[in-house]
Amino acid sequence: MNVSLERVENEATLTITAPAAVVADGFRKAVARIADNAKIPGFRKGKAPRNIIEMRFGKAAVKQEAFELVINKLYGEALEQEKLTPVDEPKLESSVFEEGQDCSLVIKVTVRPEPVLGQYKGLHADKEEIVITDEQVEAQVEELRNRGAKMEVAEEGHVIAKGDFAIIDFAGTVDGEAFSGGEGKGYPLEVGSDSFIPGFEDQLVGRSKGDAVDVDVTFPEDYHVKELAGKRAVFKVNVQDVKKKILPELTDEYVAANSPAKTVEELRSTYKERMQKAADAQTKAAYERELIDMAVKNATFTVPPAMIEQRIDQMVDELRLSLESRKMTMEMYKQYTGMDDAAIRENQRPGAEENVKTDLVLDAIAEAEKIQVAMADVDAEIGAISGQHGADPEEVKKIIRDNGTFGLLLANIRRRKAARLVIDSAE
Repeated sequence: MNVSLERVENEATLTITAPAAVVADGFRKAVARIADNAKIPGFRKGKAPRNIIEMRFGKAAVKQEAFELVINKLYGEALEQEKLTPVDEPKLESSVFEEGQDCSLVIKVTVRPEPVLGQYKGLHADKEEIVITDEQVEAQVEELRNRGAKMEVAEEGHVIAKGDFAIIDFAGTVDGEAFSGGEGKGYPLEVGSDSFIPGFEDQLVGRSKGDAVDVDVTFPEDYHVKELAGKRAVFKVNVQDVKKKILPELTDEYVAANSPAKTVEELRSTYKERMQKAADAQTKAAYERELIDMAVKNATFTVPPAMIEQRIDQMVDELRLSLESRKMTMEMYKQYTGMDDAAIRENQRPGAEENVKTDLVLDAIAEAEKIQVAMADVDAEIGAISGQHGADPEEVKKIIRDNGTFGLLLANIRRRKAARLVIDSAE
C-alpha cells in the first residue's frame, strides 16, 4: 500500500493505492463472509462456491462487500501510518476497484487539530485576594435567623416595607395581551428579595392591605423566556394581605438548637473560617483557570466544527441526565426556559468550544512534555471517584471497563497533569 497525504489545516486528503492482490483478497473474504451468513440449499453453511454466491446474490453485491472490506482496511492502515485522528465521517472522493487491477482511493476526512504551542510555562496572572468581612459574616448569621422566622399579620394600616411579605393577586400583560406565567393568586412575595422582575417589588413599598396598583416593569434583555426579553409589561396587582417577618432573638440557645455551633461567638467564628476557605478556593480556581486560558490563547490552531458539535452532544446528554436526577425532563426544562432544541444547543456552544480548545492544548502540552500516566495515578483517580459516590473501587473499575471509558479516564488524568505543569511553572 502506498499513501500520499495532502493536508490543509484540519482537512486531510488521503490518496491510497494498493496492488491487485489486495483486491483479490478482498473478493475472497467477501465471498466467505456472505457464504457464512447465507443459507443456500444443497450446501453447508460457509461452503457455497463463489459462482453460486454470485448467482444467488448478484455480482454487484459481492463486489460491494469486497469494496467495503478493502476500503475499511486500507483507510484504517493509512490513518495509522500518517498518525491521523479523524473527527468526522470520511468522504470517498474517487475510487478504482476492479478485479485484476490495482486499487486506487481518494478519501477526504476532517482530522484532529495539532496545536502549535505558544508560551505555556512562566505565565503570569494576578491572584485576587478576598478577605471576608464582618458584614458578610453577619449576613450569614441573619440567614440562620431567617430560617426560624415566623409570620404574623401586620396591624391594620401597616404600609409595606422591605422584608415584609405581601400576599398578592397579579395579572400581567404585554402590549395588552396576557402571557403564560404572568398570573397568580395569593402569592406570598417577600418585598426586597429581588425574586420578581427588577422594579416590581419596589412599586409595592408603601402600599397597604386592600390596595390595587398597576406595576409597570420591563423584562431584562437576558430574560430566560426569549419572547418576553426586553418587553414592557404591566401587572395589575391587588394586595390581599401584609405579613411581617418576626425573627427569633440570636442567643446561644437558638444557635445550639439550629446549627453545629454551641454559642453565637462560635457560630460567627465558624462561618468566617468556612467562608474564607470557600473564597480562597474560588480565588485559586479563578487564578488557575486564567493561566490555562492564557496557554490556550497562546497556541495557534483552529477547531473543526464537527468537534464542537460532538461536544455539544455530550453536554446536552449531561444536561438531560442532570435533569433526570432532579426528577425533571428535557420537555419540562424547555417549557421553563422557553428554549427549543436548537436554542439549548446554541446555549452550550461557547462552553463546548472552550472545552474542546482546552483539551486540545493540554493534550499537546502533555505530548511536548512527554507526560505519562502511571498506575498510581489511575488508582488515585478511581479512589477519588469511589469516594465521591460511596462506591467500591473494584466496582468503579468494572463500570469503567464495561463502558469502554478507560481511555477517557487516562486522557483526563494526563490533561490534569499537563494543567498542573502550567500552573506550577507560573511566575
